[in-house]
Parts: sequence; structure tokens; C-alpha cells
Amino acid sequence: MNLRHLVFVGGLAVVLSLAQGRAAAQAQPANAKAKSPSKTWTLPRTIDGQPDLQGVWANNNATPLERLKQLEGRATLTDAEVTAMRKKAAELYDGSGDTEFGDTYFETVWIAISNGEEGVHKKGRNGQDAVNGFDAGTGDYNSAWLAGRDWDNRTSLITDPPDGRMPPMTPEAKARQAASFAAYNHPPAGPEDRGLSERCITFGAPDLLAGYNSYYEIVQSANSVAIMKEKIHDVRVIPLDGSPHLPSNIQTWNGDARGHWEGDTLVVDSTNYKPGIFMNSSSEKLHVIERFSRTGPDTVQYQITIDDPATWTKPWSLMIPLRHTPDAIYEYACHEGNYAMIDMLAGARVEEKTAESEKRAPR
Repeated sequence: MNLRHLVFVGGLAVVLSLAQGRAAAQAQPANAKAKSPSKTWTLPRTIDGQPDLQGVWANNNATPLERLKQLEGRATLTDAEVTAMRKKAAELYDGSGDTEFGDTYFETVWIAISNGEEGVHKKGRNGQDAVNGFDAGTGDYNSAWLAGRDWDNRTSLITDPPDGRMPPMTPEAKARQAASFAAYNHPPAGPEDRGLSERCITFGAPDLLAGYNSYYEIVQSANSVAIMKEKIHDVRVIPLDGSPHLPSNIQTWNGDARGHWEGDTLVVDSTNYKPGIFMNSSSEKLHVIERFSRTGPDTVQYQITIDDPATWTKPWSLMIPLRHTPDAIYEYACHEGNYAMIDMLAGARVEEKTAESEKRAPR
């Protein structure tokens, strides 16, 4: 499965600060009663006096990355709409059929609410049945395996641009993406022709996918922060000592991260990415700023700003509310690269032989 940044100007920092406050307010669950955090919760701190971000945090948010065209101009849903969406999702994904990932999860539920049950089977953006938008061909994930989703009133994770959608891609990025998709749809000659996640190498960072092994564990010391992703157990050790980035000719899949504190917010600045790691589209100019702010006993506000002038026409930002979980992170036994790769390549050889036989067959 192949499921799959920033030079700050002075004004942008102010915009992000304002957006953080608005997004935190919007992320409250429907029908939640307003209360003063200062009266009920005090930000915990480590022995070094830093905000304590440690623990396991889950991204099971149902909000799509991009705002649906059907919701153009609407930054939020009403409480009643959220309640209806939550109820309909429980009906659609009750363990008896295929599941959804990415934006199609929210999209399918919205179609069902807006158009009635007959609307559920309209074709999704990938040309597949909306209800089976993830992989209708194989039905490889039953919804019984789906993590329970967290719902809030927002209609997109993207906070900037205000329309809740990614900026246009540059012409060179479109060509790069098309070439990548074309190569991926050809039978692979070897493992290197398959995606990094299928080869159990990495899902990259940042990883925006919700509801699929999307847990993070954070461990802190006075001089560094370690963030481990559940998927493939990628661990980023982020120095807080003010050391400079690596030379630009040293690139890594998860980038070269450097962190610092701005008040009570952990800011992680990452550069030196290998091309193609983010959304199968990014370039070596990718620059990512991540901000982690603890906003309650069970919540961390995770803001991300993507700047890649060779891929998108301008920077863009999003916010994911992470929720604390008492669950432990267990081994991510990535079977695709460990076991299934042999069958993938064997299947590719069969496809090639079949295609060759069809070419030679008399007509």
C-alpha cells in the first residue's frame, strides 16, 4: 500500500499564531461545553521546566486535509451536522464492509448525508465507488480494522490558504508527479520500483494519514526530543542545542530536524529531504516547520507548514489535533516488504508474460 517545507517572514508568524487560536476553538467537539482551561488544567512541565509533551498521541481525526468542493466557503460544520456525520460514519463503517482512508472517509459520509443512501455509491475522486474508495478492487481492509475517528467542526485540516485547499502545483511538479504515477503503474522490475512504504522503509515525515497506525510517542530530555511514529517505527531524534542543519548535500528520507522552544511551543525545523518523500511530489527544496503545543490534558495541537517552491506555488499550513491515548505502541510488522514483495514481483512477471502473449496472438 502506498498511502501517503520554509522561510518565515515576520508577518507569517503572527498569522500562524492567530490561526492556532482559531483552529483550537474550531477543534472542540460538537456540543462541548465551554470551560476555562486555567481553572481545570495546568500545563505539566518536565524536570527541566519544558512543557511536557511526553506520551503516546493519536491522529484519528476525521477532518479531511482539503475542503470538499461541496463545502466551498464553509470553514466549519454546525454541531448538528457533526452529530449526523458521526452517526452516519458508525453506520457505514460497522465492520461489515470495506473501509476508507484519507479524505474519502469524510467525503463518503458527507455524500451519504447530503444525497441519501443512493448517493453513497456515486463515484469518488479516484473513479471508484465512494464507499469503497480506498481499494475497491481487492477489498483489503475491512472496516472492522478501522480506528474510531475523532470528529470536530472543521471542514479541512488546511488552515492556510483560507479556502482550505492546497495551492496549485508548479508545472515542473505536475510533470514530476505524472512521471511518478506512470512508473508506479508499470510492473516493477525489482523492489526499488515500488514505493517506500511497501518496501517497509518509511512513510516519511510529516505523515498526514489518520486512522491507520497513526500513533506517535514523544520522549523528551533537556537537549533533545525523540518522536517515534507507529508506522515502521521511524524515530526522529531532534536536537534542541542550537546546532546548524547538515550540509545541503546530505539528504535523508525524514529530513534533518532541528528544534527549539518558542514559549510553550516546540518548533521543529526540517530541511535536507530526499526528493519525492512528501506526497510523492516534493523536491529537494522541501522545508517543513512543525509546531507542537499542548492545549489540554489529552490534546496536543500539531501545526505543520509546508514550503516547497519547486512543488507548490506558495507555502501552506494545516493543523492536526492529536489526542492522548493510554494504548502502547506495538511492533509494526510491515509484511509487504518482508513477505509480500516476492509475490508482488512474481505477479509482475506474470503480467509481463500475459501482455507478451497477447501481442503475439493472432487477430
